[in-house]
Amino acid sequence: MIPVALDVRVWLAGGVTDMRCGMNSLALKVQQGLGRDPHAGDLYVFRGRSGALLKCLWHDGVGMSLNVKRLERGRFIWPAPSGGCVAISGPQFAYLLHGIDWRNPQHTARPGKCVGST
Repeated sequence: MIPVALDVRVWLAGGVTDMRCGMNSLALKVQQGLGRDPHAGDLYVFRGRSGALLKCLWHDGVGMSLNVKRLERGRFIWPAPSGGCVAISGPQFAYLLHGIDWRNPQHTARPGKCVGST
């Protein structure tokens, strides 16, 4: 994944997106379906029907990028289906990309090194 600045706004497109769509089709969905400018520097994330595939569309001021991420197991956590979009923060986006529930991330304690008694 191309590194994205922390101040970039991330938008999750609600509902299901046809993952056969390419860069131009997704930019058109952002413009017509979400009513936003795909060239404004925001990052737009789309999820497929299976929930294991994401497409991210981002214009960095120089050109448009389309990135794809697929989980080998599990599904990406997604907001309830709707016609709009949901804004999330950069750290929440990082959780999302790792398959972690970005709405309520939980810190889990890692087991320490066992020291056997002899």
